[in-house]
Amino acid sequence: MSSSNSIQAIFFDFDGTLRHSLPAGGEVLADYAFQLGLPISHKDRLHAMRWEHYYWAESIELKADRKIYPEENREFWQNYCHRQLVALGALNGPVEELASKVFKYMEDSYHPKSIVPEDVFRLLPQLQQAGYSMAVISNREKSFQQEIESLGIASYFIFSMAGGEVNAWKPEPDIFIHACKRMDINPSQAIYVGDNYFADVVGSRRAGLQPVLYDPCGIFPDAGCPVLSSFEQLPSMLENL
Repeated sequence: MSSSNSIQAIFFDFDGTLRHSLPAGGEVLADYAFQLGLPISHKDRLHAMRWEHYYWAESIELKADRKIYPEENREFWQNYCHRQLVALGALNGPVEELASKVFKYMEDSYHPKSIVPEDVFRLLPQLQQAGYSMAVISNREKSFQQEIESLGIASYFIFSMAGGEVNAWKPEPDIFIHACKRMDINPSQAIYVGDNYFADVVGSRRAGLQPVLYDPCGIFPDAGCPVLSSFEQLPSMLENL
């Protein structure tokens, strides 16, 4: 692996890419809804996962919900449960009662662990030794640098950038442009690795970076860009870009 090609920098998404919540909230919600009698197929689960990515990519629905629930309070999350159940195929009739039960269960029982996948720990030193400059870009409101440090991966990154710190949000190109300027590179010299097609692929492509989708579950079969099912595939992919 060599950084002698035109790619000099690698930007990573944080949540869902470098950092994972285990178990995943969408899977726990779907499992419990299924236990309560909602018929859910594998196709339904994939549809709900795609919807979840769409929703959190600064969608019209998310912006509308934040105006109604500006603090992302309990009402916000109960409404989010309702939206997820609809995405899973719940009918409008009984969905309110089902959403109340699911929300109560998630509130009481969902306590995920925050982890970094093992293949990330193997990958980052490889990339650093190969001479790539690396940073993390997220749509979070506030700095998450302390969290990167607590997860044991901060030493690999020159900086981290939250959307709220620069008032720019994926999929708009500004957040990526900010990062490239801070790294002192042209967008064409960078790739962006993220798990959300709607935010990460669309946004980085708009800004002129090379998108790489991390999609181990096969949620986006028509991504139209290089796709990773494992981070172990990234070094050889970089050589072919």
